[in-house]
Amino acid sequence: MSDLQRAWAKAKYSISNDTFDEVDEEHENDVLPELPEPVDDDSSSASSASSVSSTGTIIPSPNQKLFARPQGVARGRTLEQIPWTTYFERELSLKSEQDPEVVYHAYLTSPVGKGPLFVMHHGAGSSGLSFAVVASEIKKRLSTAGILAIDCRGHGSTNAPGDKALDMRLDTLSSDLFSMVQLTKNEMAWPEMPPIVLVGHSLGGAVVTDLAKSGRLGTSVLGYAVLDVVEGSAIDALQSMHTYLSTRPLGFATLQAGIEWHIRSRTIRNSISARTSVPALLVFNENDDPTRPWRWRTNLGATQPYWEGWFIGLSKKFLGAKGGKLLLLAGTDRLDTELTIGQMQGKYALQVFPEAGHFIHEDLPEKTAVSLVDFFRRNDRSALVLPPKVSDLLKQGKRV
Repeated sequence: MSDLQRAWAKAKYSISNDTFDEVDEEHENDVLPELPEPVDDDSSSASSASSVSSTGTIIPSPNQKLFARPQGVARGRTLEQIPWTTYFERELSLKSEQDPEVVYHAYLTSPVGKGPLFVMHHGAGSSGLSFAVVASEIKKRLSTAGILAIDCRGHGSTNAPGDKALDMRLDTLSSDLFSMVQLTKNEMAWPEMPPIVLVGHSLGGAVVTDLAKSGRLGTSVLGYAVLDVVEGSAIDALQSMHTYLSTRPLGFATLQAGIEWHIRSRTIRNSISARTSVPALLVFNENDDPTRPWRWRTNLGATQPYWEGWFIGLSKKFLGAKGGKLLLLAGTDRLDTELTIGQMQGKYALQVFPEAGHFIHEDLPEKTAVSLVDFFRRNDRSALVLPPKVSDLLKQGKRV
């Protein structure tokens, strides 16, 4: 090899001497966009602490970053609370007509014109703000859409009688949701009920399915979407629920510490969503432990008598209720036999996000919003154009 060839080869294949600055790279990756743009902190396929584990049954998408460094809370990233006003027009306090001691709380962005209303019900231990970021993503893709995100009894800012045992039976929660929708219509003086898409995560999925099956909202329901819950795997997961509750902290020194724990434990993998939803899960009470005064608002252990009742019969109701059906999962191993057969028969739409944890809508708000908006458009009756009647054509003198 000549000297010229050696010089050419050295220039082409030499390794750069530039040093790799991990801090600089991390800093570049952690720049937050302007709110309320969500950031996917992690796209690994491992499930969160509170979800059933997911096996690798789905071919990963190219953007999954399978070899990215595990991330907790990056240095320099803020953990300050993001207010609900960033995502919703107003909050509502609605007095129950059946039980005057109960005052429902919800967040609302009203639909525009004949736009749909996405009615969101959160899972156990969560709140309506769990849907805050996905609500803003829905509005970006469907400007006429409205979002009603409720706090169910014993959660968020909904007030129930404190001196009574908390009634968390499925039929009670289903009736509560129906009442909240009706009370919202009355409060906002809507002349008629907008077309409704029911959306429920975990326990909320069981509630919206029960309400859809009851038919109490009539033909206004276009369809219902259930996020990461099916009967078989949910009942199996209940066996490990006490273990999960015993391993999480009893409280936090600050609100920011609570947000950080949710991100580091990978319970919620999106820091923007965690900063929005976690504050509603905690309440300040320094009576038990002044060093950790931010305690859990909802006593999940006290709801144990209702756990199985939430999910027994869910698959049958999901397949049998009227309206479009959408199931979003973090792994296909969550499907039980009944839903697997139903999927083969084309009875519902299924979408799997293996890169998400149990809180799909918080981990991947953009993808969840795309799925929900597409689901609405497929079931939107106003988009249907019916052919003219034969009698009308004959009256017009046309041949048929």
